[in-house]
Amino acid sequence: MVRPDGLDLRPFRAVTYRQHDPAHLARVSSPAYDLVTAAGRERLAGYDPHNIVRLILPHVEAAEGPDGGSAARDRRSAESAAATLGRWLTGRVLVRDPEPALWRYEMAPPLGPATTGWVGVVALPHPGSGAVLPHEDTYAPAVEGRRALLAATGTDLEPIVLAHDPDPDIAALTLVTAAATPTLEVSDPDGVRHRLWRVGDSAMLAALTRAFAGTAAVIADGHHRFAAAREHQRNGGAHAGAVLALLTPMGAGGLRLRAIHRVVPDLPMDAALMAAAAGFTVRELAVPAGERDTFLRGWPGATGAGTFLLTDGHRVAELSGPTADVLDSVPAEAPAAWRRLDVVLAHHGLFARQWGRTDDPESVLIAHHVDEALTVARERAGVAVLLHSPSPTDVAAVARAGARMPRKSTLFVPKPRTGLVLRPHDG
Repeated sequence: MVRPDGLDLRPFRAVTYRQHDPAHLARVSSPAYDLVTAAGRERLAGYDPHNIVRLILPHVEAAEGPDGGSAARDRRSAESAAATLGRWLTGRVLVRDPEPALWRYEMAPPLGPATTGWVGVVALPHPGSGAVLPHEDTYAPAVEGRRALLAATGTDLEPIVLAHDPDPDIAALTLVTAAATPTLEVSDPDGVRHRLWRVGDSAMLAALTRAFAGTAAVIADGHHRFAAAREHQRNGGAHAGAVLALLTPMGAGGLRLRAIHRVVPDLPMDAALMAAAAGFTVRELAVPAGERDTFLRGWPGATGAGTFLLTDGHRVAELSGPTADVLDSVPAEAPAAWRRLDVVLAHHGLFARQWGRTDDPESVLIAHHVDEALTVARERAGVAVLLHSPSPTDVAAVARAGARMPRKSTLFVPKPRTGLVLRPHDG
């Protein structure tokens, strides 16, 4: 049933790499831009002169002088990406579909069920609409960087990811559109097999559009890109008002949720524990060095809010039992679904109150998995804070309450592969 604030999904004329063979797609595709480290960027660029990372993270040398600020770097990077994209289109490295379509997208990990969704263009909802709900804060400079790239290239270079309300009609239509041979297929370094089918049948497109109009969604991945699309629209960008998205169901058949951990640099373990002891019960754990990393990767933690693991990559301690003073540091006026999250208590009660750290990318670093957190903690002479993952129910409750988790609070997996389907804005 169509709802007034339902999703407005539209087919589009995609741009894809002209060569579709899986080996080529493996060389030219990439993880999403915010998962690529500086070293990873150089490695991807070295795989192929046409790797998509040259568009989503164009390499521009820092300039000195009055035009050397972040805004100027964003502009030069965006202009570089636009010029590269133009050359690739002219040289037919990338080609445009002649007719609009939606794309059925399946991500199958080596173990566990596959996630299947649809790639299409979603209209940006009007203010006050519940069609697309964010659940995380964004960082303004990062939004501006993505907006500049969007404006210069006139192209959505990678989709955001939406988790939509479960719907039996969408499930049925998804089931019947799996052809024997996918249009695009590639496996990523984690062993996830990505398969896409181009669906251009007009009756099927109409049925899918109607079905999605009866659902709403939460942003699972791409808050900065969604905010950038909003800014592009507000700035009067040409053909603005929509965003490329992968839509997956919330719950069965959809994405799974993992925690994103934090690293606080330049904070010795002794100082971290001493300050934390004023607001938490601190218990140092005797984990043998040879078993430490395995223990941390598999740490189930205790149930309930406010239990974290701290490690500098060598020693390990558990923080639990936050004091009333720490709990009071969480804004009381915020919705209950937001106040009980571990990531909220960590940012307000531990980082800000006990350690005096502001929430910015220099003071609190992000780690998408435990091994990365340990490596960064050792390299930056700091401590890693390992967090529990919120549940999908938590995420939906926070979004529907109009609240925002701290930036980079959730890691939905598996991740779509960047570079398989692009969306030009002119049509």
